[in-house]
Amino acid sequence: MTPADPAPGSAQPDPSHAHPARLNVGVVGTGRVGTALAVALSRAGHRVTAASAVSDASRERVERFLPGTPVLQPEEVVGAADLVLLTVPDDALPGLVGGLAATGAPVAGRLLAHASGRHGLAVLDPAAQRGALPLALHPVMTFTGRPDDADRLVGICFGVTAPAVLRPAAEVLVMEMGGEPVFIAEADRDLYHAALAGAANHLVTQVVQAEDLLTKAGVAQPARMLGPLLSAALDNALRLGDAALTGPVARGDADTVAGHVAALRTEAPEALPAYLALARLTATRALATGMLTAPDARRLLDVLAEAPL
Repeated sequence: MTPADPAPGSAQPDPSHAHPARLNVGVVGTGRVGTALAVALSRAGHRVTAASAVSDASRERVERFLPGTPVLQPEEVVGAADLVLLTVPDDALPGLVGGLAATGAPVAGRLLAHASGRHGLAVLDPAAQRGALPLALHPVMTFTGRPDDADRLVGICFGVTAPAVLRPAAEVLVMEMGGEPVFIAEADRDLYHAALAGAANHLVTQVVQAEDLLTKAGVAQPARMLGPLLSAALDNALRLGDAALTGPVARGDADTVAGHVAALRTEAPEALPAYLALARLTATRALATGMLTAPDARRLLDVLAEAPL
């Protein structure tokens, strides 16, 4: 019997008193995120008692980072844990939760936490209706599968959605992993995740695309050229907001932008749609802040509108 299974006739646990100290932790989905969270919780004094792993890569991850942890079926992982990390891809999460509920997995009285950015608590409803204690704990970080992934949790924010009675438990869990809990309303999860995915994922695409273009332009070490520029741009953006805007779009240099469009159309047509969309967004923000005058904005937007895709 785990601590989550009260003795017959005993009172049910009060979720408001749930305290994540020395919990048995199960991991359903030992990908990069699930493994990092499990390692961090283990470092905080919790015990990883079971994990599920389907692929060879996941099994190897368990052996490497969670040595000695038995690999079991998902419902068995739930039965062996007080806190269950449901760390599968976003689109697989509803099916997993529904399956656990439908097959009678012993979810009652157990903390069920997922790490999806998109989902809040609604995705856990099938299990919550059977007595599970639902949490959404999304680490705002990218993971590579390297040994230092758990270290990346220290000092980062977690997007947390939790019932009021479980907010203290969620806060403690996040802080034990070294993070800072930031509470996100259920209705705002899609907007929250769109902001993060757009910033981080599209940044990678933009940087790699810029490296490719610089290589075509004859630059031998594009990363060396981009590093200081992008580091300064990111720092300025985080400190100054729209005041950090610079470059030909923010200045209204329509002829320069037209030159960019022509070069991209010839050398990298696949990159042109993104350039046009981001240039229009930049112009709109620069105009709204007064950095760009209305006449300059019109000339610029005319160039961007006339650019054939």
